[in-house]
Amino acid sequence: MTIPFELVILDCDGVLVDSEHLSMRVDTEVLGELGWALTHEEVVERFMGRSHQYMVAEIEAYLGRPLDADWEDGFQGRYRDAFALHLKPVDGVVEALDALDEAATLTCVASSGGHEKMRFTLGLTGLWDRFEGRIFSATEVAQGKPAPDLFLHAAERMGVDPAACAVVEDSRYGVEAARAAGMRAFAYGGGLTPPERLAGPGTVVFDYMRELPGLLSGG
Repeated sequence: MTIPFELVILDCDGVLVDSEHLSMRVDTEVLGELGWALTHEEVVERFMGRSHQYMVAEIEAYLGRPLDADWEDGFQGRYRDAFALHLKPVDGVVEALDALDEAATLTCVASSGGHEKMRFTLGLTGLWDRFEGRIFSATEVAQGKPAPDLFLHAAERMGVDPAACAVVEDSRYGVEAARAAGMRAFAYGGGLTPPERLAGPGTVVFDYMRELPGLLSGG
């Protein structure tokens, strides 16, 4: 199998690790306790694929006040406990990564999450070693998704022209960022975002992660 991309950039949450269902449930609980009652669908639409900094700014804007410096201290354990108990790789992603390795395709991770979170989630699922040294976070750039900064940063660090990159995403903000970066977007529709919200010019939407290598090989 020949893949006509020099670099495949993968999102982390919802693409590599099946964390979005767990995070969304805890996000809804936390937001409600802070005073902002949102449905699961509203949390997905507003925040899935966005950076932590963006979410904090939106919460503060809604509440009309800054959050206390230690506001997260009482909540972080909930996420870690949920991940430790239930987190798994996205179904089919290990097979997809094996196929990319066999095709000698360069890969990296670019996520809105921070490095500490990715070290924890990728470590729990046995994926950290596959990407160590090739993991990039929105904390490293000026603007998170849907701005193209993170994907352009990843391509630059990996020494690959953006036009030779493919991006695998599961959120509409991530897909928009890939398009803005001039990269080909492959949108995984098997997660929380409805597939129709991922569709757009030059974007391949797919439902099963095992399909990814074949779709990439088709350009």
